[in-house]
This record gives sequence, structure tokens and C-alpha cells, in this order.
Amino acid sequence: QLQASGGGLVEAGGTLRLSCAASGTIVKVGRMGWFRQAPGNQRELVAMISPEGSETYAEFAKGRFTVSRDDDKKMLYLVMNSLKPEDTAVYYCLANVITSTYIPSYTAYWGQGTQVTVSS
Repeated sequence: QLQASGGGLVEAGGTLRLSCAASGTIVKVGRMGWFRQAPGNQRELVAMISPEGSETYAEFAKGRFTVSRDDDKKMLYLVMNSLKPEDTAVYYCLANVITSTYIPSYTAYWGQGTQVTVSS
């Protein structure tokens, strides 16, 4: 289970930090990431991070957003700086998780989403 938090209303140019907590039976966590979906748009990738810490960003996120993870705490983070009105969306976290040692394959889990609204 994933629980996202940290969204809210911020003025353009502001900063938000999103968090995503993983819980339940977890044997191993693979790639994790953030996606977003604005009204009328498809869900799109924001950033991904591998277990080794390799980061991937959408073009719009480069230089403004930073993804990180804390595997000991089973947490995923996204720091968003210099926010723009076009960043307004529901942000979802994703984690690829192995939940059983008998079935060592990854299953993708989504968080419930947290609303980010950037005012101009």
C-alpha cells in the first residue's frame, strides 16, 4: 500500500515536498516514481528512481524537481521548486514491489494521489 501526502496550494515560484509511504508486506522495492495527471490530460511521468539511486526526469521536471528515496523508511520523496501554474495536477506515486519470497516478481502499486495546485 502506498500513501502520498504533501500536496497543497502554493503560489507560482514556490516549493512543495511530496512524500509517499509504503506499507504492508515488502520483500524488496524496485523502481519508484512520481506521475501526475491534470484534468483532461493523460497521466504522465514526472520522475523515477532506481534502487541504486539512478534518477530519470521528464523534460519539464529537469532542474526544478528532485526525486529521492529512503529504503530504510520505505519512503519516496519529490521536492518541487520553482513551481508553475502548469504543474497543477494530481500527483501519484508508484512503487514496484516484491511482496513474497515465493513469488520473486515485481508488482506495481499506485498511491491514491495528492493534489498540487499552483496559483499564478
